[in-house]
Amino acid sequence: MVELCQVRSMITAMVMINADRDRIAAIPQELLKITGVTEVYSIAGDYDLVAMIRVKEAEELAAVVTDQFAKVKGIIRTMTLIAFKCYSNYDLEHVFQIGFKS
Repeated sequence: MVELCQVRSMITAMVMINADRDRIAAIPQELLKITGVTEVYSIAGDYDLVAMIRVKEAEELAAVVTDQFAKVKGIIRTMTLIAFKCYSNYDLEHVFQIGFKS
């Protein structure tokens, strides 16, 4: 059964990334050092990478995408998608509350 997932009022965004070919392998590790970046995927299609960002505030998202990503050498262009709802077969609430203090 697919259910609507709630992740404690987190904002989830996907940042599609075009990168210099010479930097595609290095960029994911640099992005994962940025607070809020939870995963980075190498993908096929019009973009080279997609970074998943989960933050509590819109201002944090803006800082990650406009300030922190701009410092990563080799990123040519980005497109940010913001999720409104999450549908999943996984218990994301359980996954994201590990180590989370109420």
